[in-house]
Amino acid sequence: MDAMGMRQRNLSRMLELLHREGSLSRAALTEATGLNRSTTAALVAELAGQRLVREDPPDPSRRAGRPSPIVAVTPHAVVIAANPEVDAIVVAAVALDRTVLARHRVAFAAPPTPADTVALLAELVAQWRDGELADHRIVGIGLAVPGLVRAEDGVVRDAPHLGWRDVPLAAQVRQATGLPTAIGNDASLGALAEHRYGAAVGAADVVYLNGGASGIGGGLIVGGIPLGGAGGYAGEFGQNRPGIEDPADRRVPGGVLEDEVNRARLLDALGLDAADEPTLSAALLDATDDRVTAETTRQRRILATALANAVNVLNPDVVVLGGFLASLAGMDLGDLGAAVRAQAMPASAERLELRSASLAEDRLLVGAAELAFAPLLADPLQPTGA
Repeated sequence: MDAMGMRQRNLSRMLELLHREGSLSRAALTEATGLNRSTTAALVAELAGQRLVREDPPDPSRRAGRPSPIVAVTPHAVVIAANPEVDAIVVAAVALDRTVLARHRVAFAAPPTPADTVALLAELVAQWRDGELADHRIVGIGLAVPGLVRAEDGVVRDAPHLGWRDVPLAAQVRQATGLPTAIGNDASLGALAEHRYGAAVGAADVVYLNGGASGIGGGLIVGGIPLGGAGGYAGEFGQNRPGIEDPADRRVPGGVLEDEVNRARLLDALGLDAADEPTLSAALLDATDDRVTAETTRQRRILATALANAVNVLNPDVVVLGGFLASLAGMDLGDLGAAVRAQAMPASAERLELRSASLAEDRLLVGAAELAFAPLLADPLQPTGA
């Protein structure tokens, strides 16, 4: 590797480390990268020159050794992250330090079209460039889509609840905004975000299930690495046919998991037309109506069986539940975990932990941003975005 290639690799390694771990002293960076002090200082200066990092005074609480400046990622570089769903499109400006600088939600009476999504992104990019993000560098766009996304070219192969099929969405957004665009499955990106920064940090093997307005999706981390499958479509737990012991629990003959464990059914039992995640969680915890109790108990039984099947097949350290599944589990997480272990093979479940997504409503946006930040992290000095 020539000197230029080595420099790029070291800059990438350093920025990635700061992005993932948060602020570190320059001495800690030197130790973590194995570089000498002068090289570390030079690389930090280059990244600071691009406004990607900043140096703060040494931590005054550290008395031993030579004081070392603290290096931290700045919020200068920004990705526009979006999550189109059947009832709304949420768009946010997510900075490299994971600060959410702006957020906008547009509700739709009918599922938004690809054209709706492209138009909204183009409008907000133009608006934010001249407003909230005037002093920031927009490096790309990331989308978390509830459907099957072909990884290599950003084509949405099938998002059944949105009614999208074979849509070259990445190319359309790129043409409308002039920005590099990356697209992934929403639940797979949720798994990525929770593994890097949320409830599954430090776990090597993770099953993540995301419950949204359009159904249930999933993502997998195996040996610390996201598992996408041959076409990038792995993790569609919502399309599995659940084992339902009591025929009275079934609502859709021959239905799949997302037909039975279903956000719309929870809202109907609560008498709500719509609810965001915090509102739904609070409503479920406060509910005393027998109809709500019956529906949540039914859905939790079916969910426990589905999770036990996943535990038997994949033997994860951690199962993370996001969206309405976190709301459903949060009614009594310990009880749901016990129901999963009762149906799983004892050896497969002996290390199992069941957790709710800790990034809450930001998880899909953070995951989409991670996808779009990847080129910048790979080559911090290469011009990207605007």
